[in-house]
Amino acid sequence: MISILKKNNWLLLKVIVLVTILVPLGITAYEIIVLQKDSVLFLGDFHPAVAIFVLLYYGILLIIGILWIIIQLKSVLKLKNENKTSELLHLQSQVNPHFFFNMLNNLYGLIDVDSEKAKALILKLSELMRYSIYEGEKNTVSLEEEVEYLKNYIELHRMRYHKDIDLKFNLHIENSKLRITPLLFIILLENAFKHGVENLRDTSYIYITLKSLDSTVYFEIVNNFDASQLPETSGIGIKNLKRRLELAYPNKHKLTFTKSESVHKVNLELQLW
Repeated sequence: MISILKKNNWLLLKVIVLVTILVPLGITAYEIIVLQKDSVLFLGDFHPAVAIFVLLYYGILLIIGILWIIIQLKSVLKLKNENKTSELLHLQSQVNPHFFFNMLNNLYGLIDVDSEKAKALILKLSELMRYSIYEGEKNTVSLEEEVEYLKNYIELHRMRYHKDIDLKFNLHIENSKLRITPLLFIILLENAFKHGVENLRDTSYIYITLKSLDSTVYFEIVNNFDASQLPETSGIGIKNLKRRLELAYPNKHKLTFTKSESVHKVNLELQLW
């Protein structure tokens, strides 16, 4: 049905354009051939009523043309926004899949060893999955919700590992109701665990700072790592994050990575409006 309507609209447009071209050509041909004039002043010798009718016709055509252009521009912008939203949702759906797979494998081995701990991990994992699936589909979530998600993620890792982790989460949020694109920080936090805690036998640390000032959010992670295994700064997860930032916060974000010896630092700055 839609394709038929589009076909009819194009047919109508072609008819209007054809009539628009033929009317002045027909009038000019009439004056030259029938009236045998050497030169032609468009509508010069026609009855005023005819001249007014023709001028009104072209005035209406001009208005219709302008409106048609506006409608087409709106359609292009709408399609562009829909494509942008679709790409964002697709990228968000790719966040954390391997983490969940790894956790399920750990749970499988833990069920027979410590069933109570396995149950607690399952509950905590279900909270994370619920947030990733349902909140992750939204355009924005409150900063408060995103902070709670990060805390649950950290708590799950505390339960998972059998070694001490020096982990500090410093919060300084003036307005927890600020809204941001979901699941932006988790990639950076996951990398800190993956390339830091998991690869270090001795004491490992992760220092997280999240603060908001007016409409700006600052997120920083500092962690130590095994110098023989460099942290990911250009892998699939980071490329995914960079693309999401480009789509959600064009010219309103800053993501930087710095390394010195065995210390890795990442800073993300977001201008929310």
